[in-house]
Parts: sequence; structure tokens; C-alpha cells
Amino acid sequence: MDDYLVVNKAKWDERAPIHAGSVEYGFERFCRDPGHLSNVVRFDLPRLGDVTGLRGVHLQCHIGTDTLSLSRLGAKMTGLDLSPESLVHARRLAEGAGADLDFVEANVYDAVDALGAESFDLVYTGIGALCWLPDVARWARVVSGLLRPGGRLFIREGHPVLWALDERADGLVLRYPYFEHPEPLVFDEPETYVENDAVFEHGLSHTWNHGVGEIITAVLGAGLRLTQFVEHDSVHWNALPGQMEMNSAGEWCLRDQPGRLPATYTLQAVKA
Repeated sequence: MDDYLVVNKAKWDERAPIHAGSVEYGFERFCRDPGHLSNVVRFDLPRLGDVTGLRGVHLQCHIGTDTLSLSRLGAKMTGLDLSPESLVHARRLAEGAGADLDFVEANVYDAVDALGAESFDLVYTGIGALCWLPDVARWARVVSGLLRPGGRLFIREGHPVLWALDERADGLVLRYPYFEHPEPLVFDEPETYVENDAVFEHGLSHTWNHGVGEIITAVLGAGLRLTQFVEHDSVHWNALPGQMEMNSAGEWCLRDQPGRLPATYTLQAVKA
């Protein structure tokens, strides 16, 4: 296994139980309210359309809240993630919510071997996934390999401009690469993004950014036809503490002139 996979897997394995027990992920509400959806999926309902009866796969599904949400909208979902500990909690969530979901442990680049070629009508990826992958063109080829002809890719992601910002700076300061880079950005952060009192042993992570042009070119180069690309000024967590406020949709955007920052985007493409 590549070094970055070992490093990142250890980090996600350690954080999965903390995330599963957090208010932010809301396992209890999912189990109590059969109509509850994750914030990420709910935001994109106008663009997602009817997924009833579609066979879908959620790549890099983590603990399965978006996977479950898509299932509640009528898709027959499979989740894939490299973290076995994350999948323990994803399966627990599905059982508690009474949902029929499959979860498979695999590196996303091995997804076609793990799940079968041209097996899905829908490939879904949520926020905070692509940054863990070194090669976006290789990822796009995997997506194409998973999709049946006519199948659809749906992705909502953090914008590469957001990933390039220094979240600790006073103001909008570009600190990290915008374009894809051969060597990973290496961080050692002993915390996580949900409220908790845990002390973590594994803080090291390896990440990459990918520019908008690189992502779109990768999707087109993999034989997909772009059908939508929408940029948003909001994101579902407080990505720039001290600079953001919650908007009427329950997402976070810049307090001062939010139109200055593309925080996330939604991309859709169809396999010919």
C-alpha cells in the first residue's frame, strides 16, 4: 500500500468513532427520523433530481450519512471507503435506520475491481473527497469504469480556491497550491472537525489540490459529457473561522462580501 494510503487510513480509522458519535453527523436523528437527510445531500436536491430505482455508489463514503440519504431518496446504494473503522459505523448507522445498504472496503482507485465494471447508474462523491487523491485523471477513469452507458456522475466538492486558502490567516490569503501537485501537502493536526474532547494519536495526513480546469478536463478525458457545473459561495461547515456566518440555507459563507469566494461546486456528467 502506498505511504499516503497508510497515513490517511490511520487518521480516518481513529476519527471514525468520534465522528459517528458527534452531533454534527447526527446518527440519532437519522435513526429517529426516517425522512432526515444529510446537509450535503439536502443542499443539492434541486440539482440531484429523481434517483428512484438507480443503482448508485458513493465513493469515499466515510461513515455513510450521505449514502443513507441517497438511499432514502430511492436509490439502491453501495458505499466504498478505505477505512474499515469508518465502515463499521456506516453499517451500524444503516442497521439503526433500517436501511438496505452495502459497504465495501477498498481504495477508490481499486473500485472497479472491487465492485465490477459498468455496474452503476450513479456515481456520487461528497465534500472533502478529491483532496485525498493524488491523481484526479485516474479518479475520473475509475468513475467512467464504474458507470453504465448513460450513467451519471454527481459530485459536490470543496472548491480548489477554498482548499488553497490559509484558514488561520486574517483575511483571504492563498497559501497552498491551487493546481495538482506531484508531492502531497503534509499536515500534522491532532484534532478533527467535529466538537470532541478526544486526544488523537494519528494526526498526519497527505492531501492534494486539483484545479477546476484539471477536474473538468479529467472528466471529459474519461469519456464523460459535462452536463452541469455550478459554483456556490457556501459550504456546510465553518471553513474560515472568524470570517464566515451561517446563511438562510444553513450553510456557511463569508460574512463580508460572500461573492468573493467560490467555496464549493456541484458537477454533473454523463457517460456516453
